[in-house]
Amino acid sequence: QVQLVESGGGLVQAGVSLRLSCAASGRLFSIYGMGWFRQAPGKEREFVGGISRSGSSTYYSDSVKGRFTISRDNAKNVVYLQMNSLRPEDTAVYYCAERASLGDNVAVVGTEYRYWGQGTQVTVSS
Repeated sequence: QVQLVESGGGLVQAGVSLRLSCAASGRLFSIYGMGWFRQAPGKEREFVGGISRSGSSTYYSDSVKGRFTISRDNAKNVVYLQMNSLRPEDTAVYYCAERASLGDNVAVVGTEYRYWGQGTQVTVSS
């Protein structure tokens, strides 16, 4: 059974950095792409960024491009989301997700992901 556990969220001031981690277990981690999504109160879940199974390809939403970086450590079964220059509009619950299929492209649609973590809250104050 696949489990994804996010950590690293918290309350921070605008402009600082935060790194989220997502630890995966239950199946071979290195053969699946991973993604990060977020959901703010009253808003729909949105794609933040994704990484291919090898880590060689990444893709980001326009709202975080240049500020956020996704990486993965396949030896440790962990995917990271480094968030720099945080803004109040980045406030949301952040979820990591694991691809349903073995495609090596980065998936941007939530339906392409089968397994989801429980989420970690990130709150950015102005």
